[in-house]
Amino acid sequence: MSAHIDPTRDQFAAFKALPRGTPIEMLNLVRFKPEATYPADHPLATAGLSGAEAYKNYGRESGPIFAGLGGKIIWRGGFEATLIGPAVEAWDEIFVARYPDAHAFLAMVTNPDYQKAVVHRQAAVATSRLIRSKPSDTGATFG
Repeated sequence: MSAHIDPTRDQFAAFKALPRGTPIEMLNLVRFKPEATYPADHPLATAGLSGAEAYKNYGRESGPIFAGLGGKIIWRGGFEATLIGPAVEAWDEIFVARYPDAHAFLAMVTNPDYQKAVVHRQAAVATSRLIRSKPSDTGATFG
């Protein structure tokens, strides 16, 4: 069973098959491990960091790459309760990241410095959801 840390090959192929030339927004739902689990040969493997601390390392190292490609966090919130859905899906981080287009997202995840930074995310995260959406007009009502 997947812990939903990284996309599967099929999920990534489906992402790449979608239109690339328009803005995208990525809903991020993240739950941290109590203690980060780095690969044994990583300098932080025995540091005893929490998942939250390791995720801050990920943000510090990946943030400039994200921003340099035109990305920005457009919404961030703190989890309080699940009203509809599995009670086990509680989240430590909830945010929406906007990218100018899918090319920017792909440039980020293939950037060698980002690939070095992602080890912190992998060490930090117990489970996550990353949901691509296309921006649309907002309104005063549903529908």
